Amino acid sequence: MNKRVLVLENGKYFYGEGFGSSVNKIAEIVFNTSMVGYQEILSDPSYCGQIVTMTYPLIGNYGLADDDYESKNIFMSGFIVKEYNDFPSNFRFTKTLAEVMEENGVVGISGVDTREITRIIRDEGAMKAIITDASISIEDCLMQLKMATLATDQVKTVSTKNIWHSRTRNPEFTIVAVDCGMKMSIVKKFNQFGCNVVVVPYDTSMEEILSFKPNGLFLSNGPGNPEDVPEVIELVKKMRGKLPILGICLGHQIIGLAYGAKTYKMKFGHRGANHPVKNLLTDKIEITAQNHSYAITKESVKETELEITHINLIDDETEGMRDEKCKVYSLQYHPESAAGPEDSVYLFEQFTAVLREVGGEGNAKENRY
Repeated sequence: MNKRVLVLENGKYFYGEGFGSSVNKIAEIVFNTSMVGYQEILSDPSYCGQIVTMTYPLIGNYGLADDDYESKNIFMSGFIVKEYNDFPSNFRFTKTLAEVMEENGVVGISGVDTREITRIIRDEGAMKAIITDASISIEDCLMQLKMATLATDQVKTVSTKNIWHSRTRNPEFTIVAVDCGMKMSIVKKFNQFGCNVVVVPYDTSMEEILSFKPNGLFLSNGPGNPEDVPEVIELVKKMRGKLPILGICLGHQIIGLAYGAKTYKMKFGHRGANHPVKNLLTDKIEITAQNHSYAITKESVKETELEITHINLIDDETEGMRDEKCKVYSLQYHPESAAGPEDSVYLFEQFTAVLREVGGEGNAKENRY
């Protein structure tokens, strides 16, 4: 390990031990409260262009397993941990966290006070930060941060460049998934519920999507500001009423914008596996996994044809919506990663039930309902 320094845009700095890549990275710093799942966090495209602070103190102790990646590529900029363990105890592990980070240009720093860093982010909001060699002066780091501009094309960066298929045995439906930074666990969940999935780039046209004769359209999670992907917003406007549509996370926000609702950037976002959400349709409380910086303004939904179906019990944020007439549904959280077995299943069950109700033999029809 080599000495590294983390410098925040507000002038605070922390010295620690480096692990992973030795490159210097400037990115937005955020925090995640999950106790496990660092491999899924590392490989989630939604963290593109971000440095993630893990609030749980011990990271790396079970290594990384080949079957647990959420994407083929890793887009995260950096990892901040209290204690890094480079000697995993897990019969499934194939590589250490540091090895994978080094291979993919992700910089890490350990031995820093992650509780203090988390408090700073909570009090002052997400901000730019740099992880670099400890020999670089703090003044130089602050100058670099002042001059740095954060990217706004994250979806373009993480989206698939080519159309690909994920098929299942005895499929009942075909889903076209618009990849804005999609997690593989979502694709696997659709396969589990009898759906062949056609994954397409974020800027795919409506005509090309309909050429696959799909039963439904899925809008994936992804990084950044939903307003930065007008192509997908326009797609929802055109596809509304032609196919059942489901959106998760960024897809949820995009559906809101397509209907005329407003979005805003949260102070420090929601990232973790323990966020309580109330399902207004069932009055049940769901413990959910979340990862987002932007949210839908609740008041703006009232002026659209959308109905709010879920709310966050911590800050009353809009967590779910639907347009029952046009069969459009969305969730802000990640149902495929939810803590409870029922939480992780019911959304996909309900959406496939809608596909079955709408009917058709895999042929998208004009104005089906």
